Amino acid sequence: MTALEPRPHTVGVLLAGGVGRRVGLDTPKQLVEIAGRTIIEHTLTVFQDAPEIDEILVLMTPGYTEDVERLVAAGGFTKVSAVIEGGASRTETTWRALRALEERAGRECDVLLHDAVRPLLEPGIITGCVEALRTHRAVEVAIPTSDTIVVVERRPDGEVVREVPDRAALRRVQTPQGFRLSVIREAYERAFADPGFADRPPTDDCGVVLRYLPEVPVHIVPGSEHNMKVTHPVDVFIAERLFQLAAYGRALRGRTMVVFGEGAAVAELAERHGAVVFSFPTTAARVEDALAHAAKESGGVDYVVNAAEPPPTGTLDETDGAVLAEAQLGPVNVARAALPYLRERRGHLLFHTASPYGTLRSVQRAAVVALTQALAEEWAADGVRVSCLAPEPGAEAPSRADVARATLDVLVSGLGGRVTTVRAGRTGT
Repeated sequence: MTALEPRPHTVGVLLAGGVGRRVGLDTPKQLVEIAGRTIIEHTLTVFQDAPEIDEILVLMTPGYTEDVERLVAAGGFTKVSAVIEGGASRTETTWRALRALEERAGRECDVLLHDAVRPLLEPGIITGCVEALRTHRAVEVAIPTSDTIVVVERRPDGEVVREVPDRAALRRVQTPQGFRLSVIREAYERAFADPGFADRPPTDDCGVVLRYLPEVPVHIVPGSEHNMKVTHPVDVFIAERLFQLAAYGRALRGRTMVVFGEGAAVAELAERHGAVVFSFPTTAARVEDALAHAAKESGGVDYVVNAAEPPPTGTLDETDGAVLAEAQLGPVNVARAALPYLRERRGHLLFHTASPYGTLRSVQRAAVVALTQALAEEWAADGVRVSCLAPEPGAEAPSRADVARATLDVLVSGLGGRVTTVRAGRTGT
């Protein structure tokens, strides 16, 4: 096949046959939720959105195919042609996929075999694999290793270093791994005909080709450090943070945010992710002027955060009337001034409230929550979202960094009408 020939039918095969014991679960790790969706949904989205992928086949842990079928139907993953059971091993799962493809398609095609628990696959890697298969029959995604790798020798008293290979020639293997269907099928047919294959199975599909079709070169496609495999508990945390950071960049880059009050940490975090931020104190006389200035300087306003300083904790009879009025009317003034700008950009208004300690703070919190819910309903027709962020009563007080991250989480979620609680280290709706 030459580079000038038409691109063949290309199938993305998601290998999801494992169970999450190493992440401390008895259910498949592909069904663990990260950033609001299961891991397999994230991975399916990458392949569904890739223009080079014509069809998706999912190989799932036995007993869980119906769970994935429901996710596929609910998520609108129209490229998925089938969800079938995987095997007891990686090689058996791949072989089931290859047989299914031959039975369903009955023709030559390109196949990208991908670990379903690599949800951070970048679209450019898929493009690189598909393009490489125009002129190669087998491709493997890999990245250089930054660590020194040693070859060890086992001895009765432990392991000793036998060899230190040249790091420049070493690569860390990822997926997808791509093949012409006829090539990978022939490699597996030869493997299963080998009595010694089960005793020394390769760790990946390119290893099968390398051993049983040595005349077929395996071309390297550059991978990415983000294309990690979720295997251990710490991987879940890392993947969550990477999804979060990616969401921040997509939602905030080039957008305008106006922050009123005690929101320095919010402003700093938003700026780091590409937002244009204007910060002002919250006084009724300044709100309209501040919003007008921000809109004039940047062309519009996408997000407004009212992080007003919380009212004092004294009793109601000890509270100055002006302070009481500001606690009650301050959020209303911000909302009323922000509406024209947010309506124009279909933006998001977020209120911060204080912990409910003391009468005035409790009154202010209740008023802001009620205002949030009322405005969210009132402004929904204009495409304006309204949300509220509140410390969890009785919990450890969140740090400014916790509040800043929770603020961005709410804003980039695209959801309005919610009161989200925040405490040290986590948020919840």
